[in-house]
Amino acid sequence: MIYILTGEIRSGKTTALSEWCKNRNDVDGLLCPDNAEGKRYFLKVKSKNEFELETELDTEDIIKIGNFKFLKSAFDKANEFLISAHSETKTTYLIIDELGKLELKNEGLHWSAERLIPNCLNDKNKHLILVVRNYLVEAIVKHYSITEYRILTKVNLENLN
Repeated sequence: MIYILTGEIRSGKTTALSEWCKNRNDVDGLLCPDNAEGKRYFLKVKSKNEFELETELDTEDIIKIGNFKFLKSAFDKANEFLISAHSETKTTYLIIDELGKLELKNEGLHWSAERLIPNCLNDKNKHLILVVRNYLVEAIVKHYSITEYRILTKVNLENLN
């Protein structure tokens, strides 16, 4: 099953997911919170390991979107992690935080999303939680040919078993 957690920009979607995951051992994936300096990083849900995503550096390893500079190598690492985490038998829910403008241009977390979404569409034992800004839901659904999904908000996330 595909779940799409949606809401406005900076409305607490990642924070809500972090709280939802806290006492669960059947969830893995990546969250994308902000650090103390306001820079985004990837956080592996199960292991709590972190790795840098947003940077101030100007190198060839940069993907720019708006005012943000992201490390391409971080997305490569994130995509590989998501693919391997999906095969973990004890993982019922896998989180991809988030799918947005980069993925619509086949960048960012596109590689893993493109592979995982079809695998989870009809699987009753593996669920994918995609974080998508409210104004991009329709475009993401179309881009990835998601035929069946449930919309989640911070409020009804708690009801997800």
